[in-house]
Amino acid sequence: MDTGDTAWVLASAALVLFMTPGLALFYGGMVRAKSVLNMMMMSFGALALISVLWVLYGYSMAFGDDIGGGLLGNPLEFFGLSALLGTSGLEGGFQPESLVFTVPSMAFVAFQAMFAILTVALISGAVADRARFGPWMVFAGVWATLVYFPVAHWVFAFDGAESETGGWIANDLLAIDFAGGTAVHINAGAAGLALALVLGKRRGFGRDPMRPHNLPLVMIGAGILWFGWFGFNAGSALAANGQAAEVFVTTLVATGAAALGWLLIEKLRDGHATSLGAASGVVAGLVAITPACSSVTPIGAILIGLVAGVVCALAVGLKYRLGYDDSLDVVGVHLVGGLWGTLAVGLFASASTTAGVDGLLYGGGLDQLWRQALGAVAVLVYSFVLTLVIGVVIAKTMRFRVAEEDEVTGIDSVVHAETGYDLDSLGGGGGSATLGNQAHAEARGMTVPTERSRA
Repeated sequence: MDTGDTAWVLASAALVLFMTPGLALFYGGMVRAKSVLNMMMMSFGALALISVLWVLYGYSMAFGDDIGGGLLGNPLEFFGLSALLGTSGLEGGFQPESLVFTVPSMAFVAFQAMFAILTVALISGAVADRARFGPWMVFAGVWATLVYFPVAHWVFAFDGAESETGGWIANDLLAIDFAGGTAVHINAGAAGLALALVLGKRRGFGRDPMRPHNLPLVMIGAGILWFGWFGFNAGSALAANGQAAEVFVTTLVATGAAALGWLLIEKLRDGHATSLGAASGVVAGLVAITPACSSVTPIGAILIGLVAGVVCALAVGLKYRLGYDDSLDVVGVHLVGGLWGTLAVGLFASASTTAGVDGLLYGGGLDQLWRQALGAVAVLVYSFVLTLVIGVVIAKTMRFRVAEEDEVTGIDSVVHAETGYDLDSLGGGGGSATLGNQAHAEARGMTVPTERSRA
C-alpha cells in the first residue's frame, strides 16, 4: 500500500461525491420553480439508494471475477464487502489484506461508488418536471443493477486489478475510456433518451416558455461539477503520479475550450453569450475529455473541448426538430459529448502520453478508432434498449408520470408537499407555497401560522 496514492484516491472519491449535490444544483436551477425540489431530490435519492446497492452487490457485479465472456462480474464474490476487510497488522502500521494496485480495495470501492451514483443521477435531467419520485427510485435501483453495474464491468474491470478476469471492452476490445465516456456519459445519455420517450413530452413542450428559474444556481452547480471533475478524471489514475497531473491539465484546458466554443456559437447564432451557455459549455467539455484525458496532449485536449462546445451547443436543439422532450439536455450534452470524446481518442491519441497509443491523426491509422466506435455503440444500444424495457414496465405497473393536473400545479407541492420558495413569508401572498409548506408542516406535527394568527 502506498499512503500517498491512498490519500489521493480517498480525496478524489470525496470530490466525485460532491459532484452529485453539484448536479442537483445545476439541474435544480434549470427547471421551473415549481419543480426544483423534485429535481434535486432525484439526485439525492440516487445518492442514498446506489450507495447501499453498491455495497451489497454492485461492486461485486462490476469488479468481481468475470462469470461469462467479459459481460458480468460474480455478484456474490464481494457481497457486502466483508471479504475486503481486515489487515495484516504489520509493525508500524496496518497493511490491508486486499489491494487494488497500491491502494486498499475499500478505497477503490468508495471511489467507484461515486461513479455509479452520479451516472444514475445524470439520467434524471431528461425527465424533469414530470416523473413521480417513488417510481424514479424503483427505476434507479433496477437500472443500476441491470445496466450500470454490468457496463462498469465491461469498461472498468481490468484483468488482475481486483479479480483475475475483467470486462470485454477493457481487456479484449482494448478501447480507451479512462474515466467513463462510455460507462457514464454515453450510458446515461442513451438511458435519458429512452426514458424521455417512455414518459412523453411535458405539457406545453415546444409552446410554453420553460426557462431556467435560477441561473445563479446553475452556475454554482457547474462550478462544483468542474471542481469535482478533477477527482473524477485525475483520481482515475489511482495514484498520486505523473499521469494524474497530466490528466488534471487536459481536463482543465478542454473544459475551458468547450465553454468558449459554446459561447461563440451563442454569440453568432443568437447575438448573446449567456450564463446558461457558459455553464452548459463547461459540462460539455468535461464530458468530452473524460474518456480521452489520459491519451491526448494538452493541444489535443483543447481541440476536443472546442469541438465539444460547438457540437453540443448545436445538438441541444435536436429535441425540437426530432420531437423528443429531453428536459435538461442529457442527450445533447452527455450522449453527444460522450460519443465525441470517445471517438476523439481514435483521432487525437498520442503515444507521447501515458496511454501510449497513436490515433489516426498521429499516424496510428484506424485501429484505435474502430475500437472506440465499437465500444461506444455497444454501450449505447445496450443502455437504450434495456432502459426502454425497464421504463415501460414501471410506467405500466406504477404510473411513472404525474397526472396532468399535478404537472400544472407543480410536482414539488403535489409529490413532496413542499415548495422551493415560500414567497408568503415575504409578504407576497404565495398561496400555493403556503399550501405546500402547510402540508409539509402538518406531516411533521407542526403548526403553520395562518394569516389571522399572524395579524
